[in-house]
Order: sequence, then C-alpha cells, then structure tokens
Amino acid sequence: MDKQIPGVSNAFQSFLTNAPIHAQAWMKAAQDLEAASALDEKTKELAYIAVLAALRMDSGIPFHVQMAKKRGASRDEVISAILVGLPAAGNAVTQSMPAAIAAYDGV
Repeated sequence: MDKQIPGVSNAFQSFLTNAPIHAQAWMKAAQDLEAASALDEKTKELAYIAVLAALRMDSGIPFHVQMAKKRGASRDEVISAILVGLPAAGNAVTQSMPAAIAAYDGV
C-alpha cells in the first residue's frame, strides 16, 4: 500500500506500508470482529471513538469520526461519544475533542 489513505494516521499508514502481511492479518481480524457485532454501523463507530478517546489514541480519531459521519452520526453524537468516558476515564478524553471537531467539520 503505497498510497496515503485519507484520515489514516501516519503511524497506521506506516504499518500498512511496511508490514503488509501483518496488516492484512490485522485487517481480517478487525473485519471478522466487526461482522460479529450486534451493533449497527453508526453505533459501532461512535463506540470506537469513545474507546479511542478513553485510551488517548487521538491518531485514530479523524478516520473514525469521518466513518461515523458517513454512517449518519451528527456532530453532537460524535462529541457525546468522546465525552461518554468522562466518569470512567476522566477529563483526558477531552484531548480528543479538537481532532474530532476538525475531522467532522472538514477543517
């Protein structure tokens, strides 16, 4: 994979480019897990955004915000997904807010 994928972090793009066999195995596992989920597509993306924010993995936020938006998530739903982790993860989740807003608004 030599072409940059829009919204994908440089780190994950490097993984896809430099370890293609591992990346293919990872992507297959991720697709299988997604297929096993009982959640609808939009809810899965919003939940994923919440997990990324709680784990402070901001590099994945833009891609998953764009996916959530494509699947019908509103700006307020994306913000709520980030903030749902406040009680458990604390205000560290707010670190993801700028990246999420920029991705949603297309900035």
